Amino acid sequence: MDQLSGLSAFVRTADLGSFVAAGRVLGLSASAVGKAVTTLEKQLGVRLFQRSTRSIRLTEEGRLFHERCRRVLDDLEDAQASLAAAVATPRGRLRLSAPLVSYHLLLPVLPEFIRRYPEVELDLDFNDRIVDLIDEGVDVAIRSGDLQDSRLMSRALRPFQMLLCAAPSYLEKHGTPEVPQDLAGHLAIRFRFPNSGKIQDWPLMEAGGAALAPPGLMTCNNMEALRGAVLAGLGIGCMPDFLARRPLADGTLRSVLGEHIDGPGQFHVIWPSNRHLSPKVRVLVDYLIDTLFAERCDEPAAPGLSVSGRPSA
Repeated sequence: MDQLSGLSAFVRTADLGSFVAAGRVLGLSASAVGKAVTTLEKQLGVRLFQRSTRSIRLTEEGRLFHERCRRVLDDLEDAQASLAAAVATPRGRLRLSAPLVSYHLLLPVLPEFIRRYPEVELDLDFNDRIVDLIDEGVDVAIRSGDLQDSRLMSRALRPFQMLLCAAPSYLEKHGTPEVPQDLAGHLAIRFRFPNSGKIQDWPLMEAGGAALAPPGLMTCNNMEALRGAVLAGLGIGCMPDFLARRPLADGTLRSVLGEHIDGPGQFHVIWPSNRHLSPKVRVLVDYLIDTLFAERCDEPAAPGLSVSGRPSA
Protein backbone atom coordinates (compact mmCIF):
# COMPACT_ATOMS: atom_id res chain seq x y z
CA MET A 1 0.00 0.00 0.00
CA ASP A 2 2.98 2.37 0.57
CA GLN A 3 3.90 2.12 -3.11
CA LEU A 4 0.27 2.66 -4.14
CA SER A 5 0.11 5.72 -1.90
CA GLY A 6 3.27 7.01 -3.56
CA LEU A 7 1.77 6.50 -7.00
CA SER A 8 -1.40 8.34 -5.97
CA ALA A 9 0.62 11.22 -4.54
CA PHE A 10 2.71 11.42 -7.71
CA VAL A 11 -0.26 11.33 -10.10
CA ARG A 12 -2.25 13.91 -8.14
CA THR A 13 0.74 16.21 -7.94
CA ALA A 14 1.38 15.90 -11.67
CA ASP A 15 -2.30 16.49 -12.42
CA LEU A 16 -2.64 19.55 -10.16
CA GLY A 17 0.86 21.02 -10.40
CA SER A 18 1.66 21.31 -6.69
CA PHE A 19 2.08 19.31 -3.49
CA VAL A 20 -0.36 21.61 -1.72
CA ALA A 21 -3.20 21.03 -4.21
CA ALA A 22 -2.53 17.29 -4.27
CA GLY A 23 -2.61 17.23 -0.46
CA ARG A 24 -6.02 18.87 -0.39
CA VAL A 25 -7.44 16.17 -2.66
CA LEU A 26 -5.76 13.30 -0.83
CA GLY A 27 -6.44 14.65 2.65
CA LEU A 28 -2.73 14.94 3.44
CA SER A 29 -0.32 17.74 4.20
CA ALA A 30 1.85 19.11 1.41
CA SER A 31 4.86 17.81 3.32
CA ALA A 32 3.44 14.27 3.44
CA VAL A 33 2.74 14.33 -0.30
CA GLY A 34 6.25 15.58 -1.03
CA LYS A 35 7.79 12.84 1.13
CA ALA A 36 5.69 10.17 -0.62
CA VAL A 37 6.88 11.39 -4.02
CA THR A 38 10.51 11.53 -2.86
CA THR A 39 10.27 7.96 -1.54
CA LEU A 40 8.84 6.83 -4.87
CA GLU A 41 11.71 8.50 -6.74
CA LYS A 42 14.21 6.68 -4.54
CA GLN A 43 12.48 3.36 -5.17
CA LEU A 44 12.52 3.96 -8.93
CA GLY A 45 16.00 5.45 -9.03
CA VAL A 46 14.87 8.34 -11.22
CA ARG A 47 13.81 11.96 -10.69
CA LEU A 48 10.17 12.51 -11.58
CA PHE A 49 9.91 16.27 -10.91
CA GLN A 50 12.19 19.25 -11.38
CA ARG A 51 11.62 21.35 -8.27
CA SER A 52 12.22 25.06 -7.67
CA THR A 53 11.17 27.42 -4.90
CA ARG A 54 8.17 28.54 -6.97
CA SER A 55 7.05 25.54 -9.01
CA ILE A 56 7.51 21.92 -9.91
CA ARG A 57 7.36 20.34 -13.33
CA LEU A 58 7.62 16.83 -14.68
CA THR A 59 10.89 15.53 -16.08
CA GLU A 60 10.71 13.63 -19.35
CA GLU A 61 10.88 10.39 -17.38
CA GLY A 62 8.18 11.70 -15.06
CA ARG A 63 5.90 12.54 -18.00
CA LEU A 64 6.15 9.03 -19.42
CA PHE A 65 5.66 7.47 -16.00
CA HIS A 66 2.64 9.70 -15.33
CA GLU A 67 0.85 8.51 -18.49
CA ARG A 68 1.22 4.89 -17.42
CA CYS A 69 0.35 5.50 -13.78
CA ARG A 70 -2.78 7.43 -14.73
CA ARG A 71 -4.06 4.41 -16.67
CA VAL A 72 -3.21 2.08 -13.79
CA LEU A 73 -5.09 4.20 -11.26
CA ASP A 74 -8.05 4.60 -13.64
CA ASP A 75 -8.22 0.82 -14.02
CA LEU A 76 -8.06 0.41 -10.26
CA GLU A 77 -10.91 2.89 -9.80
CA ASP A 78 -12.93 1.01 -12.43
CA ALA A 79 -12.29 -2.29 -10.66
CA GLN A 80 -13.44 -0.81 -7.36
CA ALA A 81 -16.53 0.68 -8.99
CA SER A 82 -17.32 -2.64 -10.68
CA LEU A 83 -17.05 -4.45 -7.37
CA ALA A 84 -19.33 -1.93 -5.70
CA ALA A 85 -21.82 -2.23 -8.55
CA ALA A 86 -21.73 -6.02 -8.37
CA VAL A 87 -22.93 -6.04 -4.79
CA ALA A 88 -25.47 -3.24 -5.28
CA THR A 89 -29.07 -4.13 -6.08
CA PRO A 90 -30.07 -3.03 -9.59
CA ARG A 91 -33.15 -0.85 -9.30
CA GLY A 92 -34.95 2.06 -10.88
CA ARG A 93 -36.34 3.02 -14.30
CA LEU A 94 -34.27 1.91 -17.28
CA ARG A 95 -34.94 3.21 -20.81
CA LEU A 96 -34.27 0.76 -23.64
CA SER A 97 -34.58 1.87 -27.27
CA ALA A 98 -34.78 -0.74 -30.03
CA PRO A 99 -35.96 -1.09 -33.66
CA LEU A 100 -39.62 -2.00 -34.09
CA VAL A 101 -38.81 -5.38 -35.57
CA SER A 102 -36.53 -6.35 -32.65
CA TYR A 103 -39.44 -7.07 -30.34
CA HIS A 104 -39.44 -10.52 -31.95
CA LEU A 105 -36.06 -11.05 -30.29
CA LEU A 106 -36.67 -9.23 -27.01
CA LEU A 107 -40.10 -10.46 -25.94
CA PRO A 108 -39.05 -14.08 -25.43
CA VAL A 109 -36.15 -13.15 -23.14
CA LEU A 110 -37.40 -10.15 -21.13
CA PRO A 111 -39.67 -12.11 -18.73
CA GLU A 112 -36.62 -13.90 -17.31
CA PHE A 113 -34.81 -10.57 -16.86
CA ILE A 114 -37.81 -9.15 -14.99
CA ARG A 115 -37.90 -12.23 -12.79
CA ARG A 116 -34.21 -11.84 -11.92
CA TYR A 117 -34.32 -8.08 -11.35
CA PRO A 118 -37.81 -7.19 -10.08
CA GLU A 119 -36.72 -3.74 -8.88
CA VAL A 120 -35.75 -2.61 -12.40
CA GLU A 121 -38.60 -0.87 -14.26
CA LEU A 122 -38.13 -1.32 -18.00
CA ASP A 123 -39.27 1.55 -20.23
CA LEU A 124 -39.24 0.11 -23.76
CA ASP A 125 -39.20 2.43 -26.78
CA PHE A 126 -39.64 0.51 -30.03
CA ASN A 127 -39.03 2.77 -33.01
CA ASP A 128 -36.80 2.96 -36.08
CA ARG A 129 -35.58 6.47 -35.33
CA ILE A 130 -31.91 6.73 -34.35
CA VAL A 131 -32.13 8.29 -30.91
CA ASP A 132 -29.32 10.26 -29.29
CA LEU A 133 -28.75 8.24 -26.13
CA ILE A 134 -26.99 11.00 -24.24
CA ASP A 135 -29.21 13.93 -25.20
CA GLU A 136 -32.45 11.95 -24.82
CA GLY A 137 -31.56 10.14 -21.62
CA VAL A 138 -31.69 6.62 -23.06
CA ASP A 139 -29.77 4.07 -20.98
CA VAL A 140 -29.34 1.25 -23.53
CA ALA A 141 -30.21 0.79 -27.21
CA ILE A 142 -30.18 -2.01 -29.77
CA ARG A 143 -29.15 -0.99 -33.26
CA SER A 144 -27.98 -2.58 -36.51
CA GLY A 145 -25.58 -1.18 -39.06
CA ASP A 146 -22.53 1.02 -38.59
CA LEU A 147 -21.95 2.69 -35.22
CA GLN A 148 -19.90 5.88 -35.45
CA ASP A 149 -20.62 7.82 -32.23
CA SER A 150 -17.37 7.72 -30.20
CA ARG A 151 -19.33 8.60 -27.05
CA LEU A 152 -20.92 5.15 -27.08
CA MET A 153 -19.78 1.69 -26.07
CA SER A 154 -21.06 -1.31 -28.01
CA ARG A 155 -21.08 -5.11 -28.04
CA ALA A 156 -22.20 -7.41 -30.82
CA LEU A 157 -25.38 -9.42 -30.36
CA ARG A 158 -26.76 -12.10 -32.68
CA PRO A 159 -26.06 -12.08 -36.42
CA PHE A 160 -29.05 -12.23 -38.73
CA GLN A 161 -29.60 -12.94 -42.41
CA MET A 162 -31.89 -11.09 -44.79
CA LEU A 163 -34.18 -13.44 -46.74
CA LEU A 164 -36.26 -13.03 -49.88
CA CYS A 165 -39.74 -14.43 -49.24
CA ALA A 166 -43.04 -14.80 -51.03
CA ALA A 167 -46.40 -16.39 -50.31
CA PRO A 168 -47.21 -19.72 -52.02
CA SER A 169 -50.21 -18.08 -53.71
CA TYR A 170 -47.93 -15.46 -55.30
CA LEU A 171 -45.44 -18.07 -56.52
CA GLU A 172 -48.21 -20.24 -57.98
CA LYS A 173 -49.42 -17.25 -60.00
CA HIS A 174 -46.07 -15.70 -61.02
CA GLY A 175 -43.66 -18.62 -60.82
CA THR A 176 -40.60 -19.15 -58.60
CA PRO A 177 -37.42 -17.25 -59.58
CA GLU A 178 -34.48 -19.61 -60.04
CA VAL A 179 -31.72 -17.03 -60.61
CA PRO A 180 -31.56 -13.32 -59.67
CA GLN A 181 -32.18 -12.26 -63.29
CA ASP A 182 -35.65 -13.87 -63.09
CA LEU A 183 -36.71 -11.09 -60.72
CA ALA A 184 -37.34 -8.84 -63.71
CA GLY A 185 -40.67 -10.61 -64.16
CA HIS A 186 -41.79 -10.26 -60.53
CA LEU A 187 -43.19 -7.61 -58.18
CA ALA A 188 -41.40 -6.29 -55.11
CA ILE A 189 -42.54 -5.07 -51.70
CA ARG A 190 -39.73 -2.67 -50.78
CA PHE A 191 -38.66 -1.25 -47.41
CA ARG A 192 -37.85 2.43 -46.90
CA PHE A 193 -35.60 3.33 -43.95
CA PRO A 194 -37.54 5.79 -41.72
CA ASN A 195 -34.48 7.88 -40.87
CA SER A 196 -32.84 8.39 -44.25
CA GLY A 197 -35.73 7.69 -46.61
CA LYS A 198 -33.41 5.37 -48.53
CA ILE A 199 -34.85 2.25 -50.15
CA GLN A 200 -33.35 -0.92 -48.74
CA ASP A 201 -31.03 -2.75 -51.13
CA TRP A 202 -31.70 -6.43 -51.63
CA PRO A 203 -28.70 -8.67 -50.82
CA LEU A 204 -28.37 -9.95 -54.40
CA MET A 205 -25.52 -9.04 -56.70
CA GLU A 206 -25.14 -9.80 -60.40
CA ALA A 207 -21.78 -10.36 -62.03
CA GLY A 208 -21.28 -6.68 -62.80
CA GLY A 209 -21.77 -5.69 -59.16
CA ALA A 210 -25.14 -3.95 -59.56
CA ALA A 211 -27.84 -4.56 -56.97
CA LEU A 212 -30.82 -6.50 -58.26
CA ALA A 213 -34.51 -6.05 -57.41
CA PRO A 214 -37.77 -6.46 -59.33
CA PRO A 215 -40.09 -3.56 -60.16
CA GLY A 216 -41.59 -2.08 -57.00
CA LEU A 217 -45.27 -2.67 -56.34
CA MET A 218 -45.33 -1.14 -52.86
CA THR A 219 -42.92 0.64 -50.50
CA CYS A 220 -43.39 0.98 -46.74
CA ASN A 221 -41.29 2.09 -43.77
CA ASN A 222 -42.44 -0.62 -41.38
CA MET A 223 -41.05 -4.14 -41.61
CA GLU A 224 -44.15 -5.65 -40.02
CA ALA A 225 -46.30 -4.08 -42.74
CA LEU A 226 -43.91 -5.41 -45.36
CA ARG A 227 -44.28 -8.93 -43.97
CA GLY A 228 -48.07 -8.54 -43.98
CA ALA A 229 -48.07 -7.49 -47.62
CA VAL A 230 -45.88 -10.45 -48.56
CA LEU A 231 -48.11 -12.84 -46.59
CA ALA A 232 -51.08 -11.44 -48.52
CA GLY A 233 -49.45 -12.58 -51.76
CA LEU A 234 -48.79 -9.12 -53.18
CA GLY A 235 -45.15 -9.69 -54.10
CA ILE A 236 -41.66 -10.72 -53.00
CA GLY A 237 -40.22 -9.01 -49.92
CA CYS A 238 -36.87 -8.87 -48.16
CA MET A 239 -36.94 -9.35 -44.37
CA PRO A 240 -34.69 -10.58 -41.53
CA ASP A 241 -34.66 -14.31 -40.80
CA PHE A 242 -36.16 -13.97 -37.32
CA LEU A 243 -39.18 -12.13 -38.75
CA ALA A 244 -39.74 -14.77 -41.42
CA ARG A 245 -39.04 -17.84 -39.28
CA ARG A 246 -42.58 -18.60 -38.08
CA PRO A 247 -44.39 -18.17 -41.44
CA LEU A 248 -41.62 -20.17 -43.15
CA ALA A 249 -42.12 -22.95 -40.62
CA ASP A 250 -45.91 -23.09 -41.07
CA GLY A 251 -45.72 -22.79 -44.85
CA THR A 252 -47.41 -19.40 -45.25
CA LEU A 253 -44.14 -18.03 -46.70
CA ARG A 254 -41.44 -19.57 -48.84
CA SER A 255 -37.82 -18.46 -49.21
CA VAL A 256 -36.54 -17.84 -52.72
CA LEU A 257 -33.05 -17.46 -54.22
CA GLY A 258 -31.48 -18.49 -50.91
CA GLU A 259 -28.25 -19.65 -52.56
CA HIS A 260 -27.79 -16.22 -54.15
CA ILE A 261 -28.23 -14.10 -51.01
CA ASP A 262 -25.26 -12.36 -49.38
CA GLY A 263 -24.71 -9.80 -46.67
CA PRO A 264 -25.52 -11.01 -43.15
CA GLY A 265 -26.49 -8.29 -40.68
CA GLN A 266 -25.52 -7.66 -37.08
CA PHE A 267 -27.27 -6.19 -34.08
CA HIS A 268 -25.33 -4.28 -31.40
CA VAL A 269 -26.24 -3.28 -27.88
CA ILE A 270 -24.96 0.24 -27.18
CA TRP A 271 -24.78 2.47 -24.12
CA PRO A 272 -23.10 5.77 -23.15
CA SER A 273 -19.38 5.37 -22.44
CA ASN A 274 -19.43 6.48 -18.82
CA ARG A 275 -16.54 5.05 -16.84
CA HIS A 276 -18.88 3.70 -14.15
CA LEU A 277 -22.03 1.91 -15.27
CA SER A 278 -25.00 1.93 -12.93
CA PRO A 279 -25.97 -1.56 -11.69
CA LYS A 280 -29.24 -1.58 -13.69
CA VAL A 281 -27.45 -0.77 -16.97
CA ARG A 282 -24.68 -3.27 -16.30
CA VAL A 283 -27.04 -6.18 -15.64
CA LEU A 284 -29.17 -5.42 -18.71
CA VAL A 285 -26.16 -5.15 -21.01
CA ASP A 286 -24.72 -8.39 -19.64
CA TYR A 287 -28.09 -10.13 -19.92
CA LEU A 288 -28.68 -9.05 -23.53
CA ILE A 289 -25.18 -10.14 -24.54
CA ASP A 290 -25.75 -13.50 -22.85
CA THR A 291 -29.21 -14.23 -24.22
CA LEU A 292 -29.18 -12.61 -27.67
CA PHE A 293 -25.72 -13.78 -28.72
CA ALA A 294 -27.27 -16.88 -30.29
CA GLU A 295 -27.57 -18.47 -33.70
CA ARG A 296 -31.37 -18.40 -33.52
CA CYS A 297 -33.88 -16.42 -31.50
CA ASP A 298 -37.51 -17.49 -31.64
CA GLU A 299 -40.53 -15.28 -31.88
CA PRO A 300 -43.05 -15.20 -29.03
CA ALA A 301 -45.81 -17.78 -29.32
CA ALA A 302 -48.43 -15.10 -30.02
CA PRO A 303 -48.74 -11.31 -29.75
CA GLY A 304 -49.13 -10.22 -26.13
CA LEU A 305 -48.26 -13.65 -24.71
CA SER A 306 -45.34 -13.71 -22.27
CA VAL A 307 -42.79 -16.41 -22.97
CA SER A 308 -40.26 -17.40 -20.32
CA GLY A 309 -36.80 -18.72 -20.86
CA ARG A 310 -33.94 -18.07 -23.24
CA PRO A 311 -33.73 -18.74 -26.95
CA SER A 312 -32.08 -21.95 -28.03
CA ALA A 313 -28.39 -21.64 -28.90
